[in-house]
Amino acid sequence: MRPLTVLIGIILGSSVAIALGLTMVLIVFLILAGDEPQLRSEFRPLLQSAAIFTGLAAVAGASFTGSLRQLQWRRWAIGALWTSMILVTWLYWPRPL
Repeated sequence: MRPLTVLIGIILGSSVAIALGLTMVLIVFLILAGDEPQLRSEFRPLLQSAAIFTGLAAVAGASFTGSLRQLQWRRWAIGALWTSMILVTWLYWPRPL
C-alpha cells in the first residue's frame, strides 16, 4: 500500500469515528430532548457537525477506494478530500473574539 493511501485510510477512520460519535450523541439528545429543554438549543449545531463529518467520511471513503484500486478518477477524489479537509479545518478553526 502506498503512503498516500495509508494517510487517506487514517483520515477515513478518524472521520468515521467522529461522525459515529456525533451521531450517537445526537441519538441521546433526541431521547433526552423532552426532559432537558436546554438541549434543544444544541441540537442544530450538533446535527450540522454530524452531517459535515459524515460527508467528510463519504469523500474519504471514495478517495480511499479510488486510491487503493488505482482507479482513473482517484486524483479527483483525492482533490475533493483535500478540499473537504481544508473546508472542515476552516469551519472549526478557532476565531479571535
